Amino acid sequence: MRVVIKVGTNVLRAGTERIHRPRLIDLARQIAQLSREGHELILVSSGAIFTGRELLGIDRRVQRKDIPHKQMLAAVGQGRLLALYQQIFEMYNMVVAQALLTRADLANRTRYLNARNTLLLLLQHKILPIINENDVVAVDEIKFGDNDKLSAMVANLIDADLLIILTDQLGLFTADPRRNANAELIPQVVTIDETIRAIAGGSSSTVGTGGMTTKIEAAELATRSGTDVVIAPGNAADSIARIVAGESLGTRFPRQLSHVESRKRWILAEAAQGSIKIDDGAAKALTQAGKSLLAVGVTEILGDFERGATIRILNGRGQEIGRGIANYSANNLRTIYGKQSHQIADILGYEYGPTVIHRDNLVLV
Repeated sequence: MRVVIKVGTNVLRAGTERIHRPRLIDLARQIAQLSREGHELILVSSGAIFTGRELLGIDRRVQRKDIPHKQMLAAVGQGRLLALYQQIFEMYNMVVAQALLTRADLANRTRYLNARNTLLLLLQHKILPIINENDVVAVDEIKFGDNDKLSAMVANLIDADLLIILTDQLGLFTADPRRNANAELIPQVVTIDETIRAIAGGSSSTVGTGGMTTKIEAAELATRSGTDVVIAPGNAADSIARIVAGESLGTRFPRQLSHVESRKRWILAEAAQGSIKIDDGAAKALTQAGKSLLAVGVTEILGDFERGATIRILNGRGQEIGRGIANYSANNLRTIYGKQSHQIADILGYEYGPTVIHRDNLVLV
């Protein structure tokens, strides 16, 4: 199972005024165990600003609220937070890697593809990616707590099976449990509608930037992309392991589409920016064997397009047989088409992989 785990600042501080090391150790212990069991995991972690405040000894009661000050704290705290993760995961013989992303990175097709390839390669080598927003430049993300949304975007990026959003609440309630003693936990939400959005409420935290509203928005995005979502308490014993094992904990949001359906809709909804013609052998490999498209099978490039663009795939008679996301720009393809995959790096001086269009990014029409 491929799992994205998002932890908020309040989970990491565990009610204290510093990053709670025992909480990090507990997270690492669970993640390491799941990794040994064969699961692929990515950690989306908040806490850079809070860690910066801890390092500089700034009392939250007198902390400035302007964006440049928060960005300064993030710049100070991000390295320290990663260092803590490195030290603790080393105890469990796990290597971690940092990735700082923004919504803009994932909105740009080329950067989206680069991020996806990098994260999937890290998972292939059993390295734990630790992702945070690039708070130094991501002004909107600091304001609106988009680490919740970022976790959903990451889940979509890597085709995750499950997104676990750990919070300081038990899950989604029928009302705010901090204000209404009769509020009841909602164990499952099949459809996110206006009623669910209305009861989500906002954030009352003085250290975190997200609230239940952003978590509901993240759940809506992820479930539409083919990922199950669970919002659960970060302080519950073995919360991650129990959720992955299928235990009912917190509030579950089942996926609305499969990954394949979601990706097909996305690719088909995009306007094609160019076309490539392929030979009969390549057409047969795509349509009958479910293979990726290799450069050796390409016979002509039509139009100009960049890496990450959606392009049409034409057979030898000029008929469209599919669409997909190009791994190489049109200029690159004009240099390498008809060549063997192992020749690409020698010809270009670099490569983005052996395929022109990977089968995961291809839809037959």
